[in-house]
Amino acid sequence: MAKPLIIGLTGGVASGKSTVSATFTRLGASIVDTDVIAREVVVPGSAALTELIAVFGASVCLADGSLDRRGLRERVFSDADAKGRLEAILHPRIRAQARKQVESAQGDYVVLVVPLLVESGRQYDWVDRILVVDIPHQQQLRLLMQRDGVSVDLAGAMMAAQADRGSRLTIADDVIRNSDSVADLQAQTRSADRRYRAMVQQVQPD
Repeated sequence: MAKPLIIGLTGGVASGKSTVSATFTRLGASIVDTDVIAREVVVPGSAALTELIAVFGASVCLADGSLDRRGLRERVFSDADAKGRLEAILHPRIRAQARKQVESAQGDYVVLVVPLLVESGRQYDWVDRILVVDIPHQQQLRLLMQRDGVSVDLAGAMMAAQADRGSRLTIADDVIRNSDSVADLQAQTRSADRRYRAMVQQVQPD
């Protein structure tokens, strides 16, 4: 069987990636989400969680033994050294699992959701195309505040901690613009689905 087309889906926090990913799922695409994998690799008893406890202390866990993801995120948010140690533990495991899942995916194409694709440099250079969900700054800020219940200052800091809009657009092969309604976002995703299926058909042998 031919190798599926691999689409790297990325975008800033609260940009609409989840809506796009869910629409691709309904259209029959295979989805591999690195956010989901990030939760799976730190389940109680995992090597990653054991290493996190060794580096950051037992306080990184909740009472039930699971990782306090929010607490750890807040802890490393303004500490570049701690953030680097966290990423060194998690990111290689996430990438390895993502590639394994992509290679076993079924269907014409697979969507690999990587929120920090730009920040990852060449670590995901094995994807075939990069699809960016683009959103105007003020709209993103408003949606993030609504979604997470955070202040404008914290929302702005969360956005600033990621790659800027221009950097994402620079690497994009395809762009979905989230500047209208959810229905419009879904319509653009359906259009992308048709385009990717056409690409697959063009390269398949007779």
